[in-house]
Formats: sequence, structure tokens, C-alpha cells
Amino acid sequence: MTGRIEVRLQELGVTLPAPPAPVASYVPYTVSGNQVFISGQVPVTTQGVQFIGLVGDGISIEQGKQAARLCAINLVAQLKAACGGDLDRVKRCLKLTVFVAGVAGFGGHPEVANGASDFIVEVFGEAGKHARAAVGAATLPRGTVCEVEGLFEIA
Repeated sequence: MTGRIEVRLQELGVTLPAPPAPVASYVPYTVSGNQVFISGQVPVTTQGVQFIGLVGDGISIEQGKQAARLCAINLVAQLKAACGGDLDRVKRCLKLTVFVAGVAGFGGHPEVANGASDFIVEVFGEAGKHARAAVGAATLPRGTVCEVEGLFEIA
């Protein structure tokens, strides 16, 4: 039987990828009690890392939002693995932290971060509304424009 969150992903036209493997010395997520802490996810697909560069230098805010959305898709893929394949176990998204690489003086981090936040709310509805930090960075892993980490409550 397909769960309600899987149905919602289908309605959005999103197929979750296999959870990306860590590229360094860490685990993709940890579970403590009823909380899942998901390591930072970058905009990677089966074709490799996407959206390399800085917002304001060849990357627009709209492209940054697309990168953040892709990070959030990878975040949900990790969340699904942490939930044993059952996303209906997710009670709510507690917090997202979105890191955005931009040129000096760039201040549109919240707008870029909305790409991730909007996706989480689209998928989980009211349970997807979360606290958030949108943080600027000079560079991010693999030269990506965005990285997103998350904290979720599960049943």
C-alpha cells in the first residue's frame, strides 16, 4: 500500500533518488529517540553535482532556489531511509538550516532557502512548517551553491 506522503510526492511529480552516500567521514543521518538529524545535503543527481558556483556570479536567485529544492529532495530521500522506507512516520519538520554560497555582499539567502522550505511544506503540509536558518557562506562542499540539513520528528 502506498502511503499518503508517497502519493503526495507522485502528485508533485517527484521521484526520490537513492539516498546520496556520504562523501567524507560522517553518516547521512542519526536517529535519537523520535528525532532524525539529517546531514547536509547538496544538489547532486545521478549526473553528479549540480549548481556549482556562487549566487550573484553566474547563478541567479531562481537557480539558487532550484538548487535548494534539489537539496531538500535529497534530504527527504535520507529521511525515508531513516524511517525504514515509511515517510508516513514523519510527524513534523522541526528545523532546516540552509547554507547559501554567494558573492560578497549578497543578501538574498532567505529567498534561496525558500526553495527548500517550500518543497518541505508542499510534501508534508502543515507538518512541514519549520524553524529555519538561512546562512551565507563563501564556499560550500564540492563548490555547490547550496547545502541543506534538517531535523525531523518521527513516530
